[in-house]
Amino acid sequence: MNPKISENTLFIDACLKKPVERTPVWIMRQAGRYLPQYQAIRRNHDFMSMYKTPELAAEVTLQPVDVIGVDAAIIFSDILVVPEAMGMELQFVEGRGPVFPRPLREEAQVDKLLPVKAVEQLSFVMDAIALSRKNLAGRAPIIGFSGAPWTLATYMIEGSGSKNFTHIKQWRFARPELLHRLLDKITDAVIDYCRAQMAADAQAIQLFDSWAGILDEEGFTRFALPYARRIFQAIWEPEVPLIYFAKGAGGWLHHLRECGAQVIGLDWTVDLHRARQVLGNATVIQGNLDPTALYAPPETIRRLVRDMLTTAGQNPRHVANLGHGILPDIPVEHAREFVNAVKEESPRFHIRGL
Repeated sequence: MNPKISENTLFIDACLKKPVERTPVWIMRQAGRYLPQYQAIRRNHDFMSMYKTPELAAEVTLQPVDVIGVDAAIIFSDILVVPEAMGMELQFVEGRGPVFPRPLREEAQVDKLLPVKAVEQLSFVMDAIALSRKNLAGRAPIIGFSGAPWTLATYMIEGSGSKNFTHIKQWRFARPELLHRLLDKITDAVIDYCRAQMAADAQAIQLFDSWAGILDEEGFTRFALPYARRIFQAIWEPEVPLIYFAKGAGGWLHHLRECGAQVIGLDWTVDLHRARQVLGNATVIQGNLDPTALYAPPETIRRLVRDMLTTAGQNPRHVANLGHGILPDIPVEHAREFVNAVKEESPRFHIRGL
C-alpha cells in the first residue's frame, strides 16, 4: 500500500477521481470551539501553545473524527505560522484574533524577511502530523495546509483583519513591484512548508486564499492565482491531492480551472451546478453548504444536504464540506447531522450515477 494513502482512502480516492461508494465529507475549522472536547483543552492552554505543542495539536486534530465522524482530519495549526517563521512577530489577542504588531509598511521590512526552513522552524507542525497519523491508525487521512501567498501578504501588510484593506490595496495599486517581491518570498516559503508537510506524511494539501475575494478579477489573475499555481506546480505528487480554496472568487471560475489543483473548494455563494459547467468533469469540487445553515433543525440540514448533493452533479467528483469554516456556536449534534446526512444520502447518487 502506498504510504501516502491511509487505509480509509475514501477522501483521497474522491479527490483523485477514483471510484467511491459515497461522497466523503469533512468541515473547515472542524477542530475548534464548537466542540466541548476542544474547549476543555483550551481552558488550560492558549491558542498558540495548543498548535505549537504536537501532542495537543494531534489530540485536537483527531477530535472531529471521533466526535462527528468526518472522513478526513485537517492538522490543527494556523496559516500565520509562515509569516512568523519569516521573522514577523505574531500575537493572538483575545477578542481580536491574530495581530502582527509591526506590520509591513516599508521596503526595508520586506528585504529583512527570512527564507523559511520549515523542517527546522516549523517542526512542531511536522511532529503533529506524524503523531496524528500514528494515532488515527488508518481511520482517516491527514490534510496539511497553508495560507496562500495573497492572503498571507494581506495579513502581513494590514497587521490584522481589516474592514477596507486599505494598506494591501495601496500596495497593489501604488507599489505593485514591491508587492510582487513580497509574494515571491512568501511563495518560496509556502512551497518549502508544503513539501515538509508532505514529507511528514500529510496525504493532501489545502491552500487557503481567504482574502481572494477582496480583489477584482484583474487583481486576482495578477496577485493571487499565479502564486497559487506556482506552489501547486512545485509540490505536485500524483497521489497527494491538492486543494485550492479561494473565498470570494466564485465569479472567476474559468480562472480557477487553471490553478493546478485537482480539487477546487467553493464558498457558499457559488452554485455548484454552474461550477460544474465551468470547471468541467476534470475538476473535483469541494463544498459548499452555507455554514449558518447548521443553525437549522436537523431535518432541515438533511434536506439542504440532499439539495447540495443533487446540485453537485455526477460523482465521484464532489467532496462535501461547508462553504467556509464552521461557526463556534453551532451545536455539535447539528454538525454530526450534516456529516451523517452526507454519509446516508450520498450513496444513492453514486448507485444511480446522478
